[in-house]
Formats: sequence, structure tokens, C-alpha cells
Amino acid sequence: MTDDQIRKKDKVTIILAQVFISCMMAFFMTLIFGSILPGQLHTGWVSEWMLHFATAWPVAFVFSLGVGPIAFFLSNRIAKKVWG
Repeated sequence: MTDDQIRKKDKVTIILAQVFISCMMAFFMTLIFGSILPGQLHTGWVSEWMLHFATAWPVAFVFSLGVGPIAFFLSNRIAKKVWG
């Protein structure tokens, strides 16, 4: 593989990881905060939860695109200072 192909693969991998991370975070956050904590496991909670999940995932994905690069930048800066 050429360097250009490796960079494209790495970029696709990072974006794909952000899709999975945002999906899992939205899933668990809507499950915990929308259903379990308030004790609202009533009739129809599944459809209500699915609506909240469908709203939360795109928001989480957009936030992960914005926050992800900042987190990687800060992590790289800290790692360079700690490990040289």
C-alpha cells in the first residue's frame, strides 16, 4: 500500500469508529437516562426509547466528529510530553 492509501484507510477507520462509538453511546445513554433511571418502563416505552435513540445518534455522531479530532490532538500532545 502507498502512503496515500494508508492515510485514506486510516481516515475511513477513524470515521467508522466514530459512527460505532456514537451509536453505542446514544444507545446506552438513551436506555439509561430515558428509561431505566426514571423508572419509566411502562407500556410503549420501547417505541418512545427508539424515538429518543433516533434523535440522539445523529447528535452524538456530529459531536464525535467535532470532539474526536480535538481529543486526538490533545492526546498526542500529552503523549509527546510524557514519552518524548
